[in-house]
Amino acid sequence: MGNDDHPASRTPASAAERLARAVEVIRLEARTIAGLEDLLDERFLEAADRVLACQGLVVVTGMGKAGLVGAKISATLASTGTPSLCLHPAEALHGDLGRIRAKDVLLALSNSGETAEIKALIPAARKIGATVIAMTGKADSTLARLADCVLDIGSVDEACPMGLAPTASTSAMLALGDALAMLISAERHFSREEYALYHPAGALGRKLMRVEEVMRKGEQLPLVAMGTPVKEVLATMTRTPGRPGAALVVDEGRHLQGIFTDGDLRRLLEDGPVERLGHPVDEFMGRQPKVARPELLVDEAEAILRENRKDQLPVVDEAGRAVGLLDIQDVLDTRLGR
Repeated sequence: MGNDDHPASRTPASAAERLARAVEVIRLEARTIAGLEDLLDERFLEAADRVLACQGLVVVTGMGKAGLVGAKISATLASTGTPSLCLHPAEALHGDLGRIRAKDVLLALSNSGETAEIKALIPAARKIGATVIAMTGKADSTLARLADCVLDIGSVDEACPMGLAPTASTSAMLALGDALAMLISAERHFSREEYALYHPAGALGRKLMRVEEVMRKGEQLPLVAMGTPVKEVLATMTRTPGRPGAALVVDEGRHLQGIFTDGDLRRLLEDGPVERLGHPVDEFMGRQPKVARPELLVDEAEAILRENRKDQLPVVDEAGRAVGLLDIQDVLDTRLGR
């Protein structure tokens, strides 16, 4: 390399030139993805139908960058109602092929359709009896010819300055994989409840969490009858596992009549003699408190607590019977994944 070719001797690009290069990449990849619209045809629907009819797993495979995109497609399928796993093609050829069964669908990703490991894997998978769907940019490639159906990403110009590194092609694969997964999820009528089942942790899971999943119930629910002396109410709260900061006051049919909280106790003692602890809780409880239903989203229940500056929220069924108690601490714990 001559001195003039050494990186240190080159004139640095301006900020505008550098940003223009980045914009060029984004625009090229955006055009590539937009071009997929014209490629969606009956082959795409056939691929979707084969996945919907699959009685096993959708096994996604690809080498290099295509394999990384395949892992994401597999994860999206699995999280939206289609059981899936990702299989490295080289590892498959050395024993992991046993993960593929006759009732599975193999989704193989290769832009060229001539990736050596993929070409070796497909006949073995077909011998097992699996259905093969190809995702490729070459509809006349070996992979396409060996597959049962083809998802075509079209001829792609990579955004790499050398035209070599997978960039626009992997973006197209990712978008087409998402389109496939979302169509299948919609046609499976995949529900919010199922989505929450597969996302029990993190912000996504929390947004779909219901009050009934975190409320205190059973032996953790402090219930007292109308007319119970305050001191007995305090004893109930103390004995209840988790030491709740409130007790729910109910009638003989367990219908909610009020709530007695630690705050009510402080006010009781501030405003009168300690002998008032022997008075019925009815005199000091909060009447007609804000309530939640078990099916309410936790985020919505938290909004009620904050808007009303409360730490506890009674949970009642459709008949007004007390079935749970939501404590602000329980709500906060869901943010921490406890």
